Amino acid sequence: MSRMKKYPHADNNALKKISANAAIVLGWLLIVGMCPAMARAELSVASPFTDNAVLQRDREIPVWGTAEEGTKVTVEFAAQKKSAVADNTGRWKVQLDSMPATRDPQVLKISAGEQEISCSNVVVGEVWICSGQSNMQMSHKRVPEIAALSASAQNLRSFQVSNTVAFEQQEQCEGKWAQKHPDSAVAFAFAYFLQEAADVPVGIIQTSWGSSSIEAWMPRDMTQTVPHYKTMMEEFDADTQTLDRIATILESKPWKGRDDVFLRRQPNVLYNAMMHPIAPYACRGLVWYQGERNTQSMHGMVKTPWFSRNSGMLKYGDTLKAWITRLRQQWDNDQMEFMIVMLPGYHKPMKTGPQLGAEHPASHSWAWMRDSQLKALELKLTSVVNTIDLGDEKNVHPKDKLPMGKRLARMAAGNILEQDVQVSGPMMKSVEVRGTQLVVSFDHAEGLKTIDGDAPAGFWLADDTAQWVRADAELNGETVVLSSSEIDQPRYVRYAFAGKPNVNLVNIADLPAYPFRTDTFDP
Repeated sequence: MSRMKKYPHADNNALKKISANAAIVLGWLLIVGMCPAMARAELSVASPFTDNAVLQRDREIPVWGTAEEGTKVTVEFAAQKKSAVADNTGRWKVQLDSMPATRDPQVLKISAGEQEISCSNVVVGEVWICSGQSNMQMSHKRVPEIAALSASAQNLRSFQVSNTVAFEQQEQCEGKWAQKHPDSAVAFAFAYFLQEAADVPVGIIQTSWGSSSIEAWMPRDMTQTVPHYKTMMEEFDADTQTLDRIATILESKPWKGRDDVFLRRQPNVLYNAMMHPIAPYACRGLVWYQGERNTQSMHGMVKTPWFSRNSGMLKYGDTLKAWITRLRQQWDNDQMEFMIVMLPGYHKPMKTGPQLGAEHPASHSWAWMRDSQLKALELKLTSVVNTIDLGDEKNVHPKDKLPMGKRLARMAAGNILEQDVQVSGPMMKSVEVRGTQLVVSFDHAEGLKTIDGDAPAGFWLADDTAQWVRADAELNGETVVLSSSEIDQPRYVRYAFAGKPNVNLVNIADLPAYPFRTDTFDP
């Protein structure tokens, strides 16, 4: 991590509080930065361009790096030859034309005068970024069903971004492409079944870190669009104790466990070090499995513990949409796909709400986070992979990740590769009041059934009193008819709207129905 400007956003009073040791390091680096000979830029290419790389098919491919100002840089690949001149900041970028997929290894050559960089064994296929927190980071070795896929995996490559933080946006990161599948259980399963469906090389850029909030992955300029994030960053800039501790931790490795956790729970600094350096590497899209850190509260910005300073569940949806929009700008690609992994079943009682159990829709639970995650669908080229039938009531790190990977690959195959597969479980289309009954109609409801042959479970009803009772549910074609002897005039439905609901409703593809609620009651 560059330390040239250690605390670029701290005010003058805060800077005076920096430790003597950190100040000495900062001063030394500033002196180095003032020496033109030592700062002289040699030809370089962005970090994701290494041996064994996968380039995105059917898209223009930006290749970028640095060189001496005014230097002509030439990029050659697959009979293409493109040139650019380094600008007054030393940056250069070329755009390779889109290409079809190929398994045939080729050389990507970057040259400037007598300087040359060669990346060998480069192929063209499908490239995805997989990011998030611990459930995305969780190793495939912890999931036997996914570990068993290693023996038959083929045409998979991965780029692992090293975990670190930075106060400023970095141009480079640690990592290199390897001719092997990603370590992440979810990313590996997704890549494995996507490769089966697409029959082209698949490359995964893995950049994730456990217990990180979405705010850790947000660029600083989102303070202009997300009010609570502006507050967070103002607090962060003024907290010289935290700034100094981060600087001290970065001076030594390996980090102690508590220092590792401390780093990853900070805002902005993961984006700077682990997301910014890979933009705008051409890719099909980004798989995002994150949210657990933001479930600590409903409304967010809780003062204690300190790492609860985040959106909370109710603001997460708007934050997620703003983040997706901003990353598309960073990649200069409004066609960049985003696939969100819905948080699966889990229940930890929250003190802010009634303690009514893992299945009750009035309990404060992850149901509200899933409701927020589904707001991503308000943007184009987004999808939310339903995991409401998965998870573990007492384990925040469930091992049933094989279905997640399969569903991600299925969704990509149908929505993006345009293959003829059902990608979605039933989604509520409308609710009709028929006297003492409510009739729920669904999209994606072909072959609507229950996975176990029992009556549909997970439906709750309420009238205007907002008192929720379990519904008696009956299948009727592609609808579900709801009633209850406890309510004369039911008006509202919540389905699978709980921490760990009991659900069994699926369509012909055995994909589960999505959670929903029709009420507007406050949580």
